[in-house]
Amino acid sequence: MDQRMETASTEKAAHNPPFLFNRLELAGSLGDLGTILPLAIGMILINGLHPLGLFLAVGLFYIGCGLYFRVTVPVEPMKVIGAYAVATGIGAAQIQAATLWTFLVLLLIGGTGLITVIGRAIPRPVIRGVQLSTGVLLVTQGVKLMLGTSPFQAMHGAGEPYLAIQAMGPVPLGLIIGAALGAATLMLLDNKRLPAAIVIVGAGMAIGLLFGTREGLAQMRPGLYWPSLLPFGLPSVSDLTFALMVLVLPQMPMTVGNAVVANADLSLQYFPRDGRRVTYRALSLSMALGNLLSFCLGGMPMCHGAGGLASRYRFGARSGGSNLIIGVLFILLALLLGPHLMGIIHLLPMAALGVLLVFAGAQLSLTLLDMNTRKELFVPILVVGITLASNLAAGFIAGTLAAYALRSDKLSV
Repeated sequence: MDQRMETASTEKAAHNPPFLFNRLELAGSLGDLGTILPLAIGMILINGLHPLGLFLAVGLFYIGCGLYFRVTVPVEPMKVIGAYAVATGIGAAQIQAATLWTFLVLLLIGGTGLITVIGRAIPRPVIRGVQLSTGVLLVTQGVKLMLGTSPFQAMHGAGEPYLAIQAMGPVPLGLIIGAALGAATLMLLDNKRLPAAIVIVGAGMAIGLLFGTREGLAQMRPGLYWPSLLPFGLPSVSDLTFALMVLVLPQMPMTVGNAVVANADLSLQYFPRDGRRVTYRALSLSMALGNLLSFCLGGMPMCHGAGGLASRYRFGARSGGSNLIIGVLFILLALLLGPHLMGIIHLLPMAALGVLLVFAGAQLSLTLLDMNTRKELFVPILVVGITLASNLAAGFIAGTLAAYALRSDKLSV
């Protein structure tokens, strides 16, 4: 083990106070923005969700997780549901039905302890495959945001929908922003005085102020806005049926594999002493309660995720304080700006979010380094291949079957 690995191991084994409030916690708290904002903006603009309820639910979920787990815990949209919703333009009522179903399913498997049985039955190479696949997908999505080719950008017909300038000569502006912020991140990634994530977000907001369309800023009216309970009413039977079959069932394998099992495994690596509350059961129940809250406020389906945890940790977050910082920020924006808060969100270029995703994905992919044998390495590679060809749920299931089959001495790779 070289000196850098020894330093990292010592850092992970160190005991941290449950709540820290400093520049690194602030920087780490921004690590989830690359996963939250693109889908959240898409579901607000395309599917009709209310920004007040959505961001208030996110903020409250952050705070609840920080207070209970006492280490940094990610909050993310459920990507299968969110991506399908944005791509097809389904109604807000169907998204709310999916949120309600998610609460019920997670409450069932978490409350009964079934998730613990499932989690213990999943071989570690499969967990590494889920983490590697998620990392690759995050890097890919980050690069697409910089190139301007993500589905959200394609729908708007612009790489940077909220910037007045789209290119400098033949080069897309997002690529220039991404390259500059990426280089700055490489130089500042281990800088504790000037944390990289703060530079990315701060510089991105400055670019938005200088070159942005300033959409929504002129209409901004600070005040005190209160959310509506069940703003879309109760879902109909048809909405519930559609949501279960089309949205929730395809999402659940990814949620179990990434948001519960892979997330708990990574948290144990990062916080062997302080992360004992981050169990399969606790993660399932926290997501259940978070989705119940989101359903009541008209928000989006939410989960945890290994990618978000890797990003938060890499950019400096170590304690529940990072959750409280970003949670309070989201709550204040929601309550003080209400429907007008999108004017602030639009200032952050898509390319800046892309940089956060690239470094989150790279950090998560490196968990593969503890796989030693050919059989152990084969399973994660198989999971990645099937994920890229199909989806993470299929990769997760196929990888689990392969991992059990390869335990036989009669099979080799």
